[in-house]
Amino acid sequence: MEQPITPLEARAALDSVERSRLRVIDEIDLPNWYWWGLALGWIVLGFISDLDHPWLTAAATILFGAAHATVAPRVIDGRHGSRNLSVRRDVAGGRLTRMIILALVGLVVLTIAAALAVNADGAGHPATIAAVFVAAIIVLGGPQLPATIRRRAAAQS
Repeated sequence: MEQPITPLEARAALDSVERSRLRVIDEIDLPNWYWWGLALGWIVLGFISDLDHPWLTAAATILFGAAHATVAPRVIDGRHGSRNLSVRRDVAGGRLTRMIILALVGLVVLTIAAALAVNADGAGHPATIAAVFVAAIIVLGGPQLPATIRRRAAAQS
């Protein structure tokens, strides 16, 4: 016959479960190489655009888009931030994917606006300058998206 669990033992068990849940939530992330690869691709596209060969720019954009479309479904959901653990879909949720897609659209708009502003100022290589500016935002700001999702997930009970 089992002995009844004391309130202290029950609290300790619940605390252990909560600590484990928070450790899993801490694994919601994107690999660091994703941000660096995205930033580097952004700069390469800006550079190619400044070469003023529309067919080459179009081909590079399609190639970059295809490469991102191949990699992104595996990593932008935040479930595979490290090799240690794969977070379940219901824990990671779909917010991170939506946030990254919206951020990418915003970064495209920002790149275009920055390139137009730099071009209007008369600077040479406006697309490259704009791409470097946006690439810095990607590398510095990109990791903040999963951090936001982790904070929200940890706050939910």
